[in-house]
Amino acid sequence: MYRLDPRYAPTPGAVLATGWRAVAALLAHGPATVAVDGPPTVDWDRLATRLTEELAALGTPARALDLRAHHAPPDTVRSRTDTTDDPYYARLADNSLRDLFDDLPDPTPPATGELLLVHGPGASLLPHDLLWYADLPKRHAEAAVAAGTGRNLGLPYERGDVRRLFYIDWPVLDRHRDALAPRLDGWLDVQDPEHPTYIEGDGLRATLAALARRPVRTRPYFNSTPWGGHWAQRVLGFDRAARNTALGYELIAPEAGVLIGTHPGQQAEIPFQLLCVLHPEAMLGPQVSARFGTSFPIRFDYLDTVDGGNLSVHCHPKETYMRERFGWPYTQHETYYLTLARPGARVFLGLREDADLDLFRKEIEEAAHDGVPMDPEDHVMTFPAAPGRLFMIPAGTPHASGTGNVVLEISATPYLYSLRLYDWLRPDANGEPRPLPYEHGLANLETERRGAAVARDLVQEPRTLRRGEGWREELLGALEEMFYEVRRHVLDAGAVADDDTAGRFHVLNVVEGEGVVVRTAAGERHTLSFAETLTVPAAVGRYQLAAIGERPVKVVKALVRPDSSRGDA
Repeated sequence: MYRLDPRYAPTPGAVLATGWRAVAALLAHGPATVAVDGPPTVDWDRLATRLTEELAALGTPARALDLRAHHAPPDTVRSRTDTTDDPYYARLADNSLRDLFDDLPDPTPPATGELLLVHGPGASLLPHDLLWYADLPKRHAEAAVAAGTGRNLGLPYERGDVRRLFYIDWPVLDRHRDALAPRLDGWLDVQDPEHPTYIEGDGLRATLAALARRPVRTRPYFNSTPWGGHWAQRVLGFDRAARNTALGYELIAPEAGVLIGTHPGQQAEIPFQLLCVLHPEAMLGPQVSARFGTSFPIRFDYLDTVDGGNLSVHCHPKETYMRERFGWPYTQHETYYLTLARPGARVFLGLREDADLDLFRKEIEEAAHDGVPMDPEDHVMTFPAAPGRLFMIPAGTPHASGTGNVVLEISATPYLYSLRLYDWLRPDANGEPRPLPYEHGLANLETERRGAAVARDLVQEPRTLRRGEGWREELLGALEEMFYEVRRHVLDAGAVADDDTAGRFHVLNVVEGEGVVVRTAAGERHTLSFAETLTVPAAVGRYQLAAIGERPVKVVKALVRPDSSRGDA
């Protein structure tokens, strides 16, 4: 059965605590300065109030210093961090969090028996005796900003902006958090504002060290969009009250979290990225880590259009454009694996042989500026959306999933650069026109591969790589220009297939059948059910897939190609 909350026990001896009273009791008696750092999405006023109240009840006086009041003036913050006038995208910020301040405060040292609680983004920049990190997963920040209640980093008194959140706040915050990870004294998950969960730093790092050497699944969730469908609500059990379940975040490393705890009431969600920061070679493998650093380069997500609409026709930045214009060191190649497709469903992919680029541009501009509808099929090819088929989508290739599909999108990790060309004149959730950065899309459009070459190169036939008793491994898609490839294990009922990471991570997803048990040479066991995604770190080495149930099972696998670790093609 699909798990909405895959959870992993902390290592023996790790200290967990829940509730403000229990958390406050872990703080040292003064005099001491406690720095509680974290993102602006945290309710810092509540955190400071609850901790000081509980400390007072325990007989420890506490004084709070809110670092948000000491940011540089708003115009200064903006000028230092956002140097582009692009209304859709900003270049990824390379600032340190210190750039958001002119002069840091110099607080009066804590008196005898007193605690000084320095809190807010950047609290660790002040001298301290104890360092905690309070966190809310990024999905909360995006939802809060979209609702008008969220705030951006360094701008605590202004309405938040999603563009700034994605391209300024998150890169700055991620680097800051990652640098703190090796020396944190504690981690505080405040998703439940009245019932936070704490895990002490050494226990957290020990747990992450263990997880970096065994199969691990991240916590999934779905976002709603104007084109979204309802398959994930009906089949997987996601929020039935949501507008739809369009985008399924199975494994998108910059946003994914791993649940560490003993039960739903005592668990902390830790960024998956910390596994890669603290253990890059164990997670990615030496060669992959040498190429990508601590960036986990492959993502798995769902596109659910069942009873929804067509996605926008769009493409993604080519390598040079991505690096020079947007600042991400590798580009956004994608693939679509069709988990489900209703009769007549389609996939849009690649230019037609006879596509007229001047006319294509003219129609795109008329749609964007004058609301004139166009037919993308006049320029873009379509293919039947057959379940089990893989479509390759190199950067620059125009594409879209049509309505009636469940697409498992197996892609490079960059995920915030959908360069829309046409969006069916569709309004957003507020009735406003959706952003249409078509100039970016046209600047990156792949015009050389057309017609028959699209069908030949991007819709490949499966090739058997190896086989054993009751199973085979197929190559579904590989291109010289893409740094990863997609394979599939096909297992008869009861079959057991052997595999080996061979020094580079694997990502698995059960696309058909009940599921498998993943068994490692070290003796770990992990059940993986239909539609679930699992990361097998490079350090795992040899492992087996044992089919569950009375029907055949198919498991898709993605990995970085051995000949691609030196750089993008």
